[in-house]
Amino acid sequence: MSECVFESLENTLETYIPDAELGEIKRILYGNELRKLTLPQTALDAALEKDFVLQGYVFEAAPEQLRAPRVVRVGLIQNKIILPTDAPVLDQIIALHKRVGEIVEVAAICGVNIVCFQEAWTMPFAFCTREREPWTEFAESAEDGFTTHFCQKLAKKYNMVIVSPILERDEIHGGTLWNTAVVVSNTGTVLGKSRKNHIPRVGDFNESTYYMEGNTDHRVFQTQFGKIAVNICYGRHHPLNWLMYSMHGAEIIFNPSATVGALSEPLWSIEARNAAIANHCFTCAINRVGMEYFKNEFTSGDGKKAHHDFGYFYGSSYVAAPDGSRSPGLSRTQDGLLIAELDLNLNQQSADKWNFKMTGRYELYAKELAQAVQHDFKPNIVKE
Repeated sequence: MSECVFESLENTLETYIPDAELGEIKRILYGNELRKLTLPQTALDAALEKDFVLQGYVFEAAPEQLRAPRVVRVGLIQNKIILPTDAPVLDQIIALHKRVGEIVEVAAICGVNIVCFQEAWTMPFAFCTREREPWTEFAESAEDGFTTHFCQKLAKKYNMVIVSPILERDEIHGGTLWNTAVVVSNTGTVLGKSRKNHIPRVGDFNESTYYMEGNTDHRVFQTQFGKIAVNICYGRHHPLNWLMYSMHGAEIIFNPSATVGALSEPLWSIEARNAAIANHCFTCAINRVGMEYFKNEFTSGDGKKAHHDFGYFYGSSYVAAPDGSRSPGLSRTQDGLLIAELDLNLNQQSADKWNFKMTGRYELYAKELAQAVQHDFKPNIVKE
């Protein structure tokens, strides 16, 4: 079966697994069964008309005597590019603004408080090509760019926090490029930005041709709806990266990504979920969809023939909770909006149960890591 035809693991399970066994299989694969979110019919109709998948789930916490539920709704948007990659740059950006704006409108109808877009959402993921032009022309100011102004209007209109991952041009520092997530408050104010900490050098991911590791450390944003962080794409492969966002108080960590099936799909359903468990927080993994064709061939540096595409971006965006439960993924082939209603009290309840933060030996790790990064480090190996 072709990777781009295969719709989703969930659909295949529901098609071929007997009902008597399906519930138990889902429990093993996804943890506690989630209640489906009741969504407005107007939103369902709009999603059908605009041709994207709309799903919603509820992550519940146990009632407490002293704390009221802390309920927040998050939205994850995955989408294909709209125009061919050789269309004029501004036309491509405007087309994506229009498409994502349509989906944000539906998110607002569903009461979403925080929405996150996919990595570099205003452009093709052209960092495989190693070409400078026209891809660097998609770069914008994080504080005052065309896309940030677009997001500010949406945020203020819908009383919604927006996480907008873009290719940033830092004019203050010589026009340097960064892979950056801009966080816009529900008031329409730019709350700040977080840059990608880890840059891949694997397969066609030639991103260090364009930008280097970020310098904003592990920034957490206090919003009206909770404390959030943005662990961009390749950072999900680094457990300590998730840990440090959590250490700074993140209650929800978004992972906007662009990754293809042949490279990472077996890892996809594991990493963000494991991070949610290990760090007593919610994680939200977002991936783009579809195949993006580039006019000029490029190679992967592996001796294989040159090609015109990166591979198939498999979507499958999902939300994971600190108790190990996770939502089903969105489609592997279609644009989609995943809505999750989260009770943030589940973070502390999971921490009280498992005590990973209490039992973690951080002073020990810090001491040995400080030693390990020294040039004269000697591994602690006992030999006969």
